[in-house]
Amino acid sequence: MAAQSLSLWTIVFMFATVTGLNLEGELVKDLMRGYNKNVRPMEKSGDITKVTVKMTLTNLISLNEKEEALTTSVWIEMQWCDYRLRWNQPPRSSLYKNLTSQMRIPSKSIWLPDIILENNVDGKFEIALYCNVLVSPDGCVYWLPPAIYRSACSITVNYFPFDWQNCSMVFRSQSYNANEIELVLTEEDKQPVEWVVIDPEAFTENGEWIIKHRPAKKLTNQRYTKDELEYQEVVFFLIIQRKPLFYVINIIVPCVLISSLGLLVYFLPAKAGGQKCTMSIMILLAQTVFLILIAKKVPETSQAVPLIGKYVMFVMFVTIIVVMNCVIVLNVSLRSPNTHSLTNKSRKILLNIVPRLLKMQMRLWTPSDDCSDGSCNGYGHSTDASRNVFIVPCRRRSSLGLISKAEEYVMKTARTELMFSRLREREGLMKSALEKIHNGLDGDTAQNLAASLAQASPEVRQCVASCKHIAESARQQNDFDSENEEWFLVGRVIDRVCFIVMMLTFFLGTVGIFLTGHFNQPPSVPFPGDTRLYLPPQENSTIDE
Repeated sequence: MAAQSLSLWTIVFMFATVTGLNLEGELVKDLMRGYNKNVRPMEKSGDITKVTVKMTLTNLISLNEKEEALTTSVWIEMQWCDYRLRWNQPPRSSLYKNLTSQMRIPSKSIWLPDIILENNVDGKFEIALYCNVLVSPDGCVYWLPPAIYRSACSITVNYFPFDWQNCSMVFRSQSYNANEIELVLTEEDKQPVEWVVIDPEAFTENGEWIIKHRPAKKLTNQRYTKDELEYQEVVFFLIIQRKPLFYVINIIVPCVLISSLGLLVYFLPAKAGGQKCTMSIMILLAQTVFLILIAKKVPETSQAVPLIGKYVMFVMFVTIIVVMNCVIVLNVSLRSPNTHSLTNKSRKILLNIVPRLLKMQMRLWTPSDDCSDGSCNGYGHSTDASRNVFIVPCRRRSSLGLISKAEEYVMKTARTELMFSRLREREGLMKSALEKIHNGLDGDTAQNLAASLAQASPEVRQCVASCKHIAESARQQNDFDSENEEWFLVGRVIDRVCFIVMMLTFFLGTVGIFLTGHFNQPPSVPFPGDTRLYLPPQENSTIDE
């Protein structure tokens, strides 16, 4: 008896299962009988189909600054009611009252609101996969298709790479206006979902961008009428901020270090102009490479210059000024008394006042007593022991030609000829003078001595004049070398002044430019004048705390 009862219940269970399956299949056939998917569901004339929209972001894939395109992976949730698909009202309710759960129907078999991404850049308006829809007994349809969108995003390059961008995804019906369907945001717990939903378990964080705000809004364009498709749209905003670490390590730090090497050329000697210019030009070429790398990254726009581009142009300008300084310093250092004259006023400023202000370790110039007024032309060397100052005398310009000719003669004449030329004549002159003086001394009288000196005076005067000439030539050569050294010292002073000016310019310019990018932060609220954060209640409470 027990065995017969078990078999009876098994047969009943199998019959109920087959009947349920047949009922679901029969329901689908019944719903699709006479159903036209090209006709909007409108139970009464003038009814407007309400379509709710919600977007769930799963991955912010990339933002291509060059193409100004944002690539995202999302789920678009849409809900609407189609009276033709309900079975909880007569006459279907009596036949299918046992089917109370949602039923899956292919999405391409029923009416769809044709909601697309309006601001796409690749021409793919549709979703990635037409998955099944879930239909409730009351005829309400739930559709959650996945999509990978490439939307247009206008890039603001002013503060690149310390920038933030405001990208939007505009959804609009491609076929129906506001008099036919109404686009609204999905409501949960009697509150509209005015934000882009992010599931922490499914979301993949981007390595370059961080999402600061993600509001959503339904917008109505009053410039259009309800009969136009552009009248209503649902917009999802993504306010994202760049993570600049990659650009700091790979572009900014190398650029700053290479550009700072341009200041080291001032530590080379003032006369090493060739080495200075070579080093500066090599740095300039390296900066040009950085500028090319930046140009490949940012959009080709003339509306603004990126912050890092401004910095590279700034350091290139500094390097060019350094090259100009090196040329000027080299020109000054190689000057000589034959070509240029250094006035006492210039000496006082460049060899006295400026070195003291710069704390340079060099001998300071002080005018001598006989030419302190600047009116004399002679040279005289002296040293002030109390002040330990090297005094550079004035120069007699009339001997310049003679000195240059003497130098040329010395260079062309053999040393033996210089040493023994007219040696016999000089020895005879001295011998004749000494003999005349000796004859006067032998007379033992003052008259004889006076007479002998009178006879020897032409030879003595000629010897004294020759000694004076030798001493004067040596003194003029020393004066010439001293003024050459003065021009070299002037070059050193100018070099030090340029170094201080360029160092301050480089430091202040670098700090000022990058501080501008540091203070470029995204707004604290998504929309100016609106204090709401457009976040879920639990996240709002976390931020408030």
